[in-house]
Amino acid sequence: MTDPAQKDPAQVNPAQVNPAQANPAQAPILVRLNGEERSCPSGLSLQAALEHFGYRSQLVVVEFNGEILARRHWPQQLVRQADALEVVTIVGGGS
Repeated sequence: MTDPAQKDPAQVNPAQVNPAQANPAQAPILVRLNGEERSCPSGLSLQAALEHFGYRSQLVVVEFNGEILARRHWPQQLVRQADALEVVTIVGGGS
């Protein structure tokens, strides 16, 4: 006899599952972006995190945890809990 309080995993509503338990790689993390605490999914590369926050990677320079990080490293650099990103947007102009 089974305990009625236990649910068959096949009958669990996916909307009731905690996303962090369902896929820990997608659990949100907090990073500091230009001095503000912001949330993003875990497991993102720096390039993907920039896109998540709405930046176009061709138009920004990034200081990652206190150091300017070359653009070629962005796809491999993972963003983790409490990382600090300072993003400066390049603006063209002139007369």
